[in-house]
Amino acid sequence: MCGVRGDGDGWSTCGLGHRHWGRFGAAGLLLRHVGAEGSSVLLQHRAPWSHHGRTWGLPGGARDSHESPEQAALREAAEESGLDPARVRVRGRSRSDHGGWAYETVVADIAERIEPVPQAESLALGWVAEHDVPEHPLHPGLAAAWPGLQASARTLVVDTANVVGARPDGWWRDRVGATRRLVEQAATLIGSVRALPGSAAATAPRWVAITHVVLVLEGVAAVLAEQRPPDLLAAPGWPTRLVAAPRGTAGDATVLAQARNRPDALVVSADRGLRAALPPQAEAIGPSWLLAQLPG
Repeated sequence: MCGVRGDGDGWSTCGLGHRHWGRFGAAGLLLRHVGAEGSSVLLQHRAPWSHHGRTWGLPGGARDSHESPEQAALREAAEESGLDPARVRVRGRSRSDHGGWAYETVVADIAERIEPVPQAESLALGWVAEHDVPEHPLHPGLAAAWPGLQASARTLVVDTANVVGARPDGWWRDRVGATRRLVEQAATLIGSVRALPGSAAATAPRWVAITHVVLVLEGVAAVLAEQRPPDLLAAPGWPTRLVAAPRGTAGDATVLAQARNRPDALVVSADRGLRAALPPQAEAIGPSWLLAQLPG
């Protein structure tokens, strides 16, 4: 049965004996804007009278009984900053479970930065560069969770032939057409935040802010690097780079060259030889991850 709007307001005690605001838990919005130089985060300077007042945290608050974490986080952010939820692109969430009470951080991004309008619960609202977030006096909950929420700026370097071959969409009949589809779809990732799978030691995802995409082309598909149609511009100043393998060389040599020149490279390929040859600063991930991020 649906509850009544506002039925989540109130204090709750978790299994650890701590008091938290929100009878049904709470949720906050971790909203990023990703630019060519990295990402910034929308933070709220909490009013003095609020719980942990004068600290910096995320727009958010108590969940009502009928709300999902996403609904609660977007509603609270709209109330506290004037944000239009329709402009927000939700990418996932992270849960902090205290035993009988949980805080859900909803991770999202926005194409254009809003000018937030502080309400009664805020001393200020503002965009803070990702690397400067820990320099602020953070709400204790955000301070504890931040290492697992921080996003690293990354350039995707895509072994395009390898990725095209991993998707059974008829590429063997029209390799150029299949490559063009991949290029156009991959361009939509620029300026977004995505989750990488957690390591063996940590099941939580790792967040990346995609600032650029470089697609390495070879064979007949290399003609796309010469055409560079205007619709491959994902945003002003952020072209999807199409890098053709030099004639007579394999595409993996060009991928390696791109990875060596980019300390933030996230190389997308299933080629074991290529992955083994990557420089130490580069990271590799398989085509299935990239394909799962693309629009249908």
